[in-house]
Amino acid sequence: MNRRPTLLAALALTATAALALTACGGDEGSAKDKDKDSDKIAGADAGGEKSAPPSESAPATEGRPKIELPSDVTLVFEGEKTGDQVKDAVLADNAERMRAVDAAIAGTDTNGEALAFYNTGKALEAALSWVNQFEKAGATMTGEVRYYDRKVTIEGEKSAVLVFCADESKGFSKDKKTNKVHKTPVTKNSYVLYNTKLDKSAEGVWQTSQIVSSRGAAQCQP
Repeated sequence: MNRRPTLLAALALTATAALALTACGGDEGSAKDKDKDSDKIAGADAGGEKSAPPSESAPATEGRPKIELPSDVTLVFEGEKTGDQVKDAVLADNAERMRAVDAAIAGTDTNGEALAFYNTGKALEAALSWVNQFEKAGATMTGEVRYYDRKVTIEGEKSAVLVFCADESKGFSKDKKTNKVHKTPVTKNSYVLYNTKLDKSAEGVWQTSQIVSSRGAAQCQP
């Protein structure tokens, strides 16, 4: 999950063990078998300042958990409407999935309710592992992450593939105790390509079941 000279690089500064985001279990967006980084979040924020109270990132709808993010964390999702009802539902649930992971990292979803709601299978394992790495490092996130070039392919009534890019150039890790923001320079690795598989649950939720990420992918460069 991280981006920008990979959020990972910043995390390495705060954690005793270098979070080698090189493999699936290492970061939130990796499918567990191959991938390298996953998703991180948020952008630049002034260090030394305490995060403001959480702000609601998405209104709760019937039967769905409410997701909140700290006020210093912003996720931007481009291309949310395609005109196709099914594709739009996939894009919407993917956006909630990304918010859910960051809410778990930020501590606004301490029980992981939303995390488990929008993830399943290997994607859930990878997300839990990623959140745990932040916890062990005593870190959280701040800033802005932009998701763009989101392309959905429907593969039957209950399966879809979503490929998209993430711009983490304004997202950083932050020490929970000191609130120090670990800013890093923008490089090609600030941009991440995600390849995800989603399965529609019995309740009609498009849950992410697999996620593979590739940092520095050529097709995501500005």
